[in-house]
Amino acid sequence: MNSSAKASPWWTPSVHADRRPFLIGRNAIQAALRGFFAREDFIEVDTAVLQISPGNEAHLHAFATEALTTDGQKAPFYLHTSPEFACKKLLAAGEERISCFAHVYRNRERGPLHHPEFTMLEWYRAGESYESLMMDCVRILALATETANTEKLAYRGGESDPFAGPERISVAEAFERHAGIDLLASVAADGSTDRDHLAAEMKRVGMRVADDDGWADLFSRVLVEKIEPHLGFGRITILDEYPVSEAALARPSARDPRVAERFELYACGVELANGFGELTSAAEQRRRFEIEMAEKARVYGETYPLDEDFLAALSLMPEASGIALGFDRLVMLATGASRIDQVLWAPVAEYGR
Repeated sequence: MNSSAKASPWWTPSVHADRRPFLIGRNAIQAALRGFFAREDFIEVDTAVLQISPGNEAHLHAFATEALTTDGQKAPFYLHTSPEFACKKLLAAGEERISCFAHVYRNRERGPLHHPEFTMLEWYRAGESYESLMMDCVRILALATETANTEKLAYRGGESDPFAGPERISVAEAFERHAGIDLLASVAADGSTDRDHLAAEMKRVGMRVADDDGWADLFSRVLVEKIEPHLGFGRITILDEYPVSEAALARPSARDPRVAERFELYACGVELANGFGELTSAAEQRRRFEIEMAEKARVYGETYPLDEDFLAALSLMPEASGIALGFDRLVMLATGASRIDQVLWAPVAEYGR
């Protein structure tokens, strides 16, 4: 095939015929998960896509738009990157168990595992620990696999058995095991970080360090290059206890104030979910968001507004745990698809096509 030739559009009958088994699998898995949450007494909710703030994490990029008021004045809005703020407002309103299949939007993201518009499955348990979310994940991955009539999750030659007991490892343990780095030696008791110490550790083990890299940049490089390639093979991995500086929406661990109640779920080296014991202090949440937005301004030259309603709602929000799972990625691994666009009924058009 000529390298300059373009692939046929997804709507051509031959391409659709190839994609259709994955799409039918998607529908079956979504129905099965809806049944799971119904049996667990969850209420399914639907949240608005247009938000005052799309989220306040430094490296998330949103789509911006604007609304016109009835008198023609312009009001800035964003397409949400997650339904999280709205879901937490519903917890503040009194809901206790909620789930949500939300279309979410992230700019600067497109590839085999990324798409500008995708489906996020989020669920929240008021009054329950974040370990309960880990148990949910194990059951959900097994259910998705059963529904797809297969025995293992698979991606790019790697396999993961969701029916085997999961591996649970802390981020610090993973850094020591896979990179030979003592991560928490660069994190103080108050959560502040020592960039130079981590940089020296990375140079010691032969990793690249740039002069303008901050601690978070260095942390991410080790995670991506040394840790993630080892996670979720053979069985699923729960990567637990992120440093507090890498968990802007999670509460600190009672065991060690340097780390937070945050975990990520991996299968076949693919990150599937991100769960928290939720932070409910409005003052601390504001402080963390301001740090994140200062970093965003430093790196990208822009910031997003804070959602003042969300911060106000935290005063009413109960102790809770919550999680976001990339539904399309789960479908990929359960059905054997190799790219995220294979499991989307109508992918977003590619720019310039």
